[in-house]
Amino acid sequence: MSQRILVLNIVGLNKTLLESGYMPNLKNWASKNSCKTINSAFPAVTCTAQANMLTGCHPSEHGAVANGWYFKDLSEVWLWRQSCHLIKTPKPNIFERWKKKYPGSSVHQLFWWWNLPSFADFSITPRPTYFSDGRKEPDIHCWPPKLHDKLSRQLGTFPLFEFWGPAANINSTQWIIDATIQQLNDYEDGLFLSYLPHLDYDLQRFGPKSKEAETACFELDKRLKPLLDKEKNIVILSEYGIEEVNDNIAPNQILNKAGFLSIHHAKNGSLLDPGNSKAFAICDHQVAHIYIKNSNDTTAIFDLFKDLPQVDSISLKKDLPNLNHSRAGDLILTANKGCWFNYYYWLEAQPEPDFARCVDIHRKPGFDPCELFIDPSIRAPKIKIASKVLAKKIGMRYLMDVIPIDPSLVKGSHGRVFKDKAKCPIIIAPEELMPTGEAVESTQVFENIC
Repeated sequence: MSQRILVLNIVGLNKTLLESGYMPNLKNWASKNSCKTINSAFPAVTCTAQANMLTGCHPSEHGAVANGWYFKDLSEVWLWRQSCHLIKTPKPNIFERWKKKYPGSSVHQLFWWWNLPSFADFSITPRPTYFSDGRKEPDIHCWPPKLHDKLSRQLGTFPLFEFWGPAANINSTQWIIDATIQQLNDYEDGLFLSYLPHLDYDLQRFGPKSKEAETACFELDKRLKPLLDKEKNIVILSEYGIEEVNDNIAPNQILNKAGFLSIHHAKNGSLLDPGNSKAFAICDHQVAHIYIKNSNDTTAIFDLFKDLPQVDSISLKKDLPNLNHSRAGDLILTANKGCWFNYYYWLEAQPEPDFARCVDIHRKPGFDPCELFIDPSIRAPKIKIASKVLAKKIGMRYLMDVIPIDPSLVKGSHGRVFKDKAKCPIIIAPEELMPTGEAVESTQVFENIC
């Protein structure tokens, strides 16, 4: 088996997109290799899916139950934490297995999660600089540190604001591809894990059947060709598929109205008070974890959601063996087909928090896909944004409050396990690198690599 393998994580890729005709280079490459469906991680979200792949274990063991969870000792909700030490398993992870099998060969983790710090020899991940005056500037974190200066000099500053937010586009994925090629050029042997997010944006914004999704497929396919032509041993996989959605609910507002959720009335608006709440939800696309302080309230909370058309299932975590971990919510909600859960927790009479209309992934107690949009109610949004950027440049404090609070704008989502296999994630690889079985478990994608 080769000591040089490139793994491309093309977020959102499934058989429907592969066969659509919008990705001719990838389809041609796939025709010469093997392609199988991946049985999605549950929840089918980034941090859980990648932890499953990297460790070969389920959340019940590695603990990545979602893109974030309730840290009970701190009484705080934290999303998007990157430390590799948050995933702990009884067996060696892919990094350890590779280095044991190929001593002296390196592992390169390029924008995959669990990457700050990383188990890999070389790592690159987004890490903005937060200045003491409130400014936020794009940057990356690299290991070893000299890699940061080298890539910044050769490729320019990583376009962070085009990696997530209303300006998200192909430029961030192109930068990652260029960094991947640079690492491939510099190291003859190794396992190279590269995360390519471009399809995630417009498939969530406009839906997987939209014209914008077609364009996104064409854009990414064009950029993939140099990698497909360059490398012999490539594994292409995806974390999840994305389905069309046309409905949503806010579990936290339901809990708020029922008197289970507590609000701290701060100077910057209504803030979720998880430590003093009888119950609250962390909403993550199509899955919501409900944390309940007193188990005697479980039945009453179950009854709030059991008849809602947007909810497909409500489960006790003990009834979900692969998700039964202390970090998981006491109740797990799964959305129905075509639906998703928004994180909003304040009611009409309660002032919205000042971060609600900002791209602020670390302060919001749940995932917010509305961060991919500019509020359509803003007149002359370019002028408004330009004025705020100017204030930033001259050192003034500013609030980039240009994000809508309108979940109906979102047309694509993921998280639940799709029954339609054409929507599910896939893995494409040479036969000798393909896991065994007709359909591949998310914990088995690296089975034949090492």
